[in-house]
Amino acid sequence: RCKNLSVSFWNSYWMLPSDVCGMNCFWEAAFRYDYMKTHPSEKMHLAVVACGERLEETVTMLRSAIIFSIRPLHFHIFAEDQLHERFKDILDEFPYEGKVNYTLYPITFPTESAAEWKKLFKPCASQRLFLPLILKNVDSLLYVDTDILFLRPVDDIWSFLGKFNSTQIAAMAPEHEEPRIGWYNRFARHPYYGVTGINSGVMLMNMTRIRRKYFKNDMTPVRLQWGEILMPLLKKYKLNITWGDQDLLNIMFFHNPESLYVFPCQWNYRPDHCIYGSNCKAAEEEGIFILHGNRGVYHDDKQPTFRAVYEAIKNYSFGDDLVHSLLQPLELELQKTMHTYCGRVYKVFIKQLTKSIKDLYARRSKG
Repeated sequence: RCKNLSVSFWNSYWMLPSDVCGMNCFWEAAFRYDYMKTHPSEKMHLAVVACGERLEETVTMLRSAIIFSIRPLHFHIFAEDQLHERFKDILDEFPYEGKVNYTLYPITFPTESAAEWKKLFKPCASQRLFLPLILKNVDSLLYVDTDILFLRPVDDIWSFLGKFNSTQIAAMAPEHEEPRIGWYNRFARHPYYGVTGINSGVMLMNMTRIRRKYFKNDMTPVRLQWGEILMPLLKKYKLNITWGDQDLLNIMFFHNPESLYVFPCQWNYRPDHCIYGSNCKAAEEEGIFILHGNRGVYHDDKQPTFRAVYEAIKNYSFGDDLVHSLLQPLELELQKTMHTYCGRVYKVFIKQLTKSIKDLYARRSKG
């Protein structure tokens, strides 16, 4: 992992120390460069599911993905029919023709159980479970919730696909770093992955492997494929699950732990990582890579640090100077949140963002 960046976020923005990275960071960067060099034109596929009042939040997430990413992006947007025209009007105005493509899809579930799947947990949330079956021609996919913000290129999380071993089919981050405040290990009435469970808000998938795999389970000695196991799991556990599709994924990877690659917490940083005191050490060292504002914290006053980042990216105009139009105003707002636990560590919210902006301008200067 990279050493702590000693950055004065404004006046010394470009004055990064020469020893910013240790050898581990060097090899991580070398791996990423090698992966991108051998996959130069590979399009990255990103999926999101938007229902109800999630259009603005989804668009803000897509904007954050576009700002820093290097290779072409293809967005797979699953949305209720009444949102399609509004999505199209907004996305067609994005000034990145050729770099960004998108496809809009209706919300679809298996016909015989559509109503049951649609009402599981939040409206449409379980749509993600069926992506490997719907997007049959997509080899790999990054699924994210609508309340995700990318603070570094999508390319970097995409490159984890090259780190999967022969048995791994997906990657997610732990639900908690600290078992004392963990939900699954204290309250779950069903099997879950690892010590504290996994969070499915950021899920990287090799969908070809998912479609081919036969999964161990606790319903039958016969291994079942993805499309065969979902409904039996729901029938067995529907009275015991709280978080819907995420719980089903936890059950599945409990029985198939060799199939999961686990991200460090800075790839899915949530309020739980700071509201009780900072407990994502990797983010303290390197900054937050992907911000996950679950529980509606982008839209209320409970966690103003998260809301400040969301508002900054939502209001940023493509083409404006990122330092003066995004980074500097954001740090001023974050400094106002220091009365909260998350605000006390506000620099982790801009540490990686600062580096991402610097890297972007460096790429531009090289043509």
